[in-house]
Amino acid sequence: MTQKRGRPTTTPHQKRSPAAERIAARVTEWVGSTKGMTAAVAIIVIWAAVGPVFGWSDTWQLAINTGTTIVTFLMVFLIQRTQNKDGMAIQLKLNELVASMQGSSNRLIEIEDLSEEDLHILKEHYRRLVEMAREDQDLGASHSVEEAEHRHRQKRRGSGYKGASAAKKRATSSSA
Repeated sequence: MTQKRGRPTTTPHQKRSPAAERIAARVTEWVGSTKGMTAAVAIIVIWAAVGPVFGWSDTWQLAINTGTTIVTFLMVFLIQRTQNKDGMAIQLKLNELVASMQGSSNRLIEIEDLSEEDLHILKEHYRRLVEMAREDQDLGASHSVEEAEHRHRQKRRGSGYKGASAAKKRATSSSA
């Protein structure tokens, strides 16, 4: 974005955000700033200072309780909105990296949409990948689960594979 007289303008490839989105972004930025924190502390100090004027009454307490409840309620939605947008942006960047890297597993694109059960299955695949990498003493030897499993099978077939006897021992002891 570029600036014109203090107002942001969009570049040709950017769309103007809806007013609600722009407001939410500005409020999020302000609330997370030093000015926002200072304003919150100032409100509490003023509230405490006027306590004696109101005789520490129930109405005086109700005012701060109501105000903080409303602000908290609205902030929950504002924080969730910000996290959703940031999370989506990060996921898109990661998807681009996975898609653009030769040898990477495209199964990881949009992995956040998988079920928890599917994520556990993939986690198990990567745990096995770590085990294979430890045996090979070369962490950069594989780029994807599929490639790692293929290379591992090829290595087992070869005669000079150091981990073959250890792998056979594990296989026979785990199947016994």
